[in-house]
Amino acid sequence: MKLSEQYLQIRKHSEQICEPLETEDYVVQPIVDVSPPKWHLGHTTWFFETFILQPYSAGYQVYDTAYNYVFNSYYETIGNRVIRTDRGNLSRPGVQEIYQYRAYVDAEMILFLENPLPAKVEELLFLGFNHEQQHQELLLTDIKYILGHNPLFPAYRKERVAHAGGHEQSDHQGPALELEYSQDQLESSAMRKIEAGLYEIGYAGKDFCFDNELGRHQVYLPEFSISSNLVSNAEYLEFINSGGYQNFNWWHSEGWDWLKNNHIVAPMYWHLVEDVWHTYTLAGLQPVALHEPLTHISYYEAYAYASWAKLRLPTEFEWEVAADSFKWGQRWEWTESAYLPYPGFSKAPGAIGEYNGKFMVNQKVLRGASIATPEGHSRSTYRNFFHPHLRWQFTGLRLAK
Repeated sequence: MKLSEQYLQIRKHSEQICEPLETEDYVVQPIVDVSPPKWHLGHTTWFFETFILQPYSAGYQVYDTAYNYVFNSYYETIGNRVIRTDRGNLSRPGVQEIYQYRAYVDAEMILFLENPLPAKVEELLFLGFNHEQQHQELLLTDIKYILGHNPLFPAYRKERVAHAGGHEQSDHQGPALELEYSQDQLESSAMRKIEAGLYEIGYAGKDFCFDNELGRHQVYLPEFSISSNLVSNAEYLEFINSGGYQNFNWWHSEGWDWLKNNHIVAPMYWHLVEDVWHTYTLAGLQPVALHEPLTHISYYEAYAYASWAKLRLPTEFEWEVAADSFKWGQRWEWTESAYLPYPGFSKAPGAIGEYNGKFMVNQKVLRGASIATPEGHSRSTYRNFFHPHLRWQFTGLRLAK
C-alpha cells in the first residue's frame, strides 16, 4: 500500500469512529482524563501539520496559527497550550471548522507524499500514523465515558458484535463494539507453566515500534505459571459478593484510600439495578454478561482481586515471554511492573523526545491490546502505561503464580 493510501485509511478511521456522534457529543469533557472528541480530531491533524508539513513541505501555509495553542497536548518544546482541564471549554473552533482543518491538512499531506521521503521524514510519518491510532483508541474510550456518564445512558451504537477470538485472529473491530465471547472460550482457567531461564525482552524487528520498546535485553525469570484466560465478570462478581470492596486486607494502603475517598464499590460502568448488576456498554445499559472478560478496572482493583484469589499479577516480562501461549488482545492487562526505561534508553532530541520518556514515573505497565485498539496497532512488546487509579480504558487482568 502506498504511503498516501495508508495515510488516508488511518485518517478516515478516526472520522468513522465519530460518525455516530451528535454535534454536542464532540465538545464534552467530564473529567481531566477524557478529552472532547473534536479535540482528538484537531490534535492528530496538528501533529502532521506541526511535525511534517511545517518543517519539510516547502511553502506550506499554516491553516490557523492559533491552533498551535489549541491543539498542542504536552509538548513543552512547541510552546504554550490550553491546559488539559480546559479542553472542554473550547466551544470554538467548532466541529465543522475542525473537519475543514482536517481536509486542508490531508490535501497538503497527499501532495507532500507524492514525492520520495528522506528516511527521517518517513520515520516521523509512521510515528504520526501510530500516534493517530493511539488517539483512535482514546477517542472510543473517551466517547464511552462521555455517553456512559450521561444519566440517560445513550447508546453509541445499537448493535453488539459477535467476537470469539484473541489477538492471533486479528479481531480488533474498531468502533463496532461491545463484543461478546462464547462460554467455552472463557470457562477454562488453566495455568500455563513457563520454565525458569534467561529470556530476551524488547522489540527486535525492523518495522515501527515506540522508543520505550527498544533496548532489547536479557532478563532471568524464575519458573512461573500464568492463566490462559483473563478474569471474567463472573469470577470478579465472586470477589464483590465476598465483600472484596469492604475488606482492607486485599488492598494496598493507597488503593484502600482511593476506594474510600471515591466511594468505589464495583468496576467502572457497573450499576446495581433492582439487585441485578448492569453495565454501560457502547450499545447502552445491559445486564453484566458473566462470561465476558472483566473490564474497566484500576490497577488497585486488579491487585486486590489477585490477592483475594491468593495469586498475583504477572510482571511485564513474564507477560511478554508467555504471550505466545495464550490469546491476547481483548483487554489491556495490568502488570506488576513499574513503567521504567529499558537498558540504554535515550530520549530523541526535540519535541519527539517528549513522547514517552518523560512519563516514566509513578505509572504501571499494561500489556496486550484491547477491543478498542485499531487493527495493526498491537504487538507483544507494546508497553502501554497508566496511573494506578485509572480505569476508563478497556483494562482487565490475568493471574499468575
